[in-house]
This record gives sequence, C-alpha cells and structure tokens, in this order.
Amino acid sequence: MAEITTKEENGENTVVRLEHVSYRYPRTKNYVLHDVCIDIHQGEFIAVMGENGAGKTTFLSCLNSIIPNYYLGHMQGNVKVYGMDTKEHVVSEFSRKVGMVLEDPESQLFTTYVRNEVAFSAENMQVEPDEIRSRIDWALSIVGLTSYKDRETTALSGGQKQRLAIAANLAMKPDMLVLDEPTSQLDPIGTREVFDVIRRLRNEEKMTVVIATHKSEEIAEFADKVLVFSKGHVVAFDEPRKIFQDEELMKLCHIRPPQVSALVNYMNMKNAEIHRLPILLKEAGGEIEEWYSGGRKDG
Repeated sequence: MAEITTKEENGENTVVRLEHVSYRYPRTKNYVLHDVCIDIHQGEFIAVMGENGAGKTTFLSCLNSIIPNYYLGHMQGNVKVYGMDTKEHVVSEFSRKVGMVLEDPESQLFTTYVRNEVAFSAENMQVEPDEIRSRIDWALSIVGLTSYKDRETTALSGGQKQRLAIAANLAMKPDMLVLDEPTSQLDPIGTREVFDVIRRLRNEEKMTVVIATHKSEEIAEFADKVLVFSKGHVVAFDEPRKIFQDEELMKLCHIRPPQVSALVNYMNMKNAEIHRLPILLKEAGGEIEEWYSGGRKDG
C-alpha cells in the first residue's frame, strides 16, 4: 500500500493544514473523519478519492468552515486555511478565499442570464460596478463562455452550466477552488470541458484546486497528488502514479484505476509480462508496442 506523506520540508507555502481532525455529524455517535493530518500547498492540484461514504464530502466541507460553523456536530483538531482558523471565522469570510463548486450544476445557478450569474457573487461582496464588469469578462474567458454572456442559463448544456458555476466562483477572486464531484452528472465531453478549465486555473492562474472525483483518467493526467479516504481515514496521500499502481489500495478503497492500467493488468494476467504499469494512454501505447515488437508471450 502507498506510504502516506503529508508534509514537505519547506512549509512556507502551506495554505491548508488539518491537524488531527476528527468529526461526527449532529445526533450521531460515529465519527466520519478520523485523525486527519494533511498539508496542502499553494498551486497544488489535489484529487480526493475513495468509495461512497469514505468521508470525501465531509473533508471538503472542512476547507471553507461549513464544518464546524454550518454543520455543527462535534469536531476535534484544527483546520487552518490561508492562516484562518475555521473555528474562529464564518463561512462568509472563507468565501473570499475558497470557492466551492457542487455536484449538481442546476442547484448552483440562481439567475436567468449568464452574465447575471457571474455578477451575482461579486455584487453580494459590494464590488464596484466597473470591477464587476471586468471580472465577468475575465471569468467567462477562463471557462470558455465569453460568447455565451447573454445566453439564458437554462439553454446551457450540463458541462456549460458547471463551467458557469466555476466562473461565478472566480468572480469572487478566490485563492483556492474546491469541487465536490463536479463531473459526476456530465457526459465525457462535459467532463473534459470542466477538467480543461481546472487545468487552466492551475497552470495560468496558479490557483490551488481540491477536487473529489472518481475520474481516474483525468486525475492521472492532471493531479499533483491523490488523497485517498477509506471509512473516514486517510490511507494514502501521494502522486497519482504511486496511487494507481498500488493494486491492493485500489481494491481496498474500491477505486477504479485508469482504463489503460486495467488493460495492462489484464494482459499481465495472460502472461504478457509488461513490467511498467502505465497510467496514461500515451504511456500504454509505448508499453504495448514494445511488448508486441519484443518480448511478446502468447497467453
């Protein structure tokens, strides 16, 4: 199983720190997070994975003080995000630092037109009108919806609605974006659109991104680290290659590995003996081509 690594020697760029965090919801006896200790650094793309009920959404809710300020329950330990303790600052204060995108695109849209949706959050922050117009143009450009500025929100596809939800968060100019299963209701095209936006935010805007998802192919391609939960416990926190190559971990946590990894594992079961397990499509092509041209064994 992958070794858990949670800290770097140089902690100066640490923007999120969870110290021995345990949590249970109101009127329940069982904890859904157990002694979580995690550091996240500026500009990192962190994927949170695990089976349903593993604690992913609860963990994300700790990052913008929804826990413990909205879902009261009982929390042990400390969470600090950009220097702010979640026990001392309310959700509205964290909204200026941490944007939140939910699973259902429909549940996040409040207005009739695209431009109004992006302006909504900035207006609530009492941003000046000229600055709001600038932020609308910038946010829609980032998510690739500039030409949809005057479109009705009901006319958008699922992927476009989710990108609009991201744009509405960007209008608040947060330092970090947290996404809870943002592509679970989207088709492959919509999924790719959303991940392309996330990649752009990370590469061009240097934004810290934390996303809960089951999309192994995209995580193998984009994420810096994968944080794996099982029954509320952190069981692994490492780069995608090490996570997805750990077959024991994949089975334990019911995580589907990238399809190319599953293919090569199947070929090895048939005596192919491909020793380097790929996690990306371009890697798999090279490994399989080498197997065909070299040491191929018929199964």
